[in-house]
Amino acid sequence: MPQTAPSPQLLTPEVLSRLDSMELRARLIVEGFITGMHKSPYHGFSVEFAEHRPYNSGDELRHVDWKVYAKSDRYYVKQYEEETNLRHYIVLDTSESMRYQGEAPVTKLHYGATLSAALHYLMVRQRDATGLIAFDKEVHTLRPPKSTRGHLRGLLAVLDGIANMEPSKESATAAAAALHEVAERIHRRALVVVVTDLFENVAAHDDLLKALQHLRYRGHEVIIFHVLDAATERRFQFPDVPMVFRDMETGEEVALQPAQLRESYTEAVGAFAETFRLRCREMAVDFVELDTSQPYDEALVAYLNKRRRLF
Repeated sequence: MPQTAPSPQLLTPEVLSRLDSMELRARLIVEGFITGMHKSPYHGFSVEFAEHRPYNSGDELRHVDWKVYAKSDRYYVKQYEEETNLRHYIVLDTSESMRYQGEAPVTKLHYGATLSAALHYLMVRQRDATGLIAFDKEVHTLRPPKSTRGHLRGLLAVLDGIANMEPSKESATAAAAALHEVAERIHRRALVVVVTDLFENVAAHDDLLKALQHLRYRGHEVIIFHVLDAATERRFQFPDVPMVFRDMETGEEVALQPAQLRESYTEAVGAFAETFRLRCREMAVDFVELDTSQPYDEALVAYLNKRRRLF
């Protein structure tokens, strides 16, 4: 029996997680987002900006889009892939810490995979070439960018498998090493979209910033989507009873009562995010904080804004 599509107003991570098809989730997110844009402050911010350009003297008449002319009484030229194509790589963190769910309706991994699927769908819709790199302690998935529908279906199938992959005891985060590898592998200028929770030890954060600098040095544009369950990982909203916390990547455990640590924890998390944001700004890297209990719109707007600045 076919699945009934929920209305755009109900496209929460919880509702979308009930849909079996990653392709359907991606399509609903993007089409619901586009519909919502026309009812929001983003009205007029077209996601089709890559499809046409105004007619210029000397352009061949056979490239004029006469359907657009009939609607707008203006001449626009169809742009082809070699003119408009922007290469993307989505770099997805699949380490053990991404399996954390907290108070959100889905895990960070499920949220990140679904967001990646929506971004791939939107990119191909705009005829951009898009590829996927996934990593934990090392890069384990690499799909070079293409802009075909068949390629998109393959990416969505891979992401569906990632969202439902079995846990690995050896899947610690190695974002810095993965991004250095990405910088070396990508030879043409690209937009690199990194989806991660940044759960590495403090020393590794400097290595991660160096990896981002490496990407920028090679001419790539970068967006980081910092994915967390805001209630527990940013605000430490756990019940005020004795609890045992376990590091999902190292297995290390610590017993404490959340109230004893909440204030210092939230201050430390806030300071880290602000420092990381400032360092990213210095490198012209976009840093966007996402909450796994919220819809995907903020990430799609950030991506579109970034893309628009590149043309």
